[in-house]
Amino acid sequence: MNAAERFGENLRRQRRLADMSQDEVAFRAGVHRTEISQLERGLRHARVDTVAKLAAALEVDPGVFFEGIVWEPGSVRVGRFIAQEVPGIGTVQRSVKVERPRAE
Repeated sequence: MNAAERFGENLRRQRRLADMSQDEVAFRAGVHRTEISQLERGLRHARVDTVAKLAAALEVDPGVFFEGIVWEPGSVRVGRFIAQEVPGIGTVQRSVKVERPRAE
């Protein structure tokens, strides 16, 4: 399950606990009902301001929408920027990938 789907389940659970329809939550939060539907189905990610509006509409802490959502870091790409002279343009910055030795 991805983050949008988990957020949607949490939103739906809080809405049902508050005994509200999607229309009522949308009205109280100042968003369109279809946005509530899409969020609950995990079809879109909520913006920060939308999370705040939903929390206020449902009278809950915004953190309840993120329960069960965890982030695990992926691989780290190490690099740096170097200045390079480009004829006709001047000095530009470009990224150079730096390989890190792998621990074996």
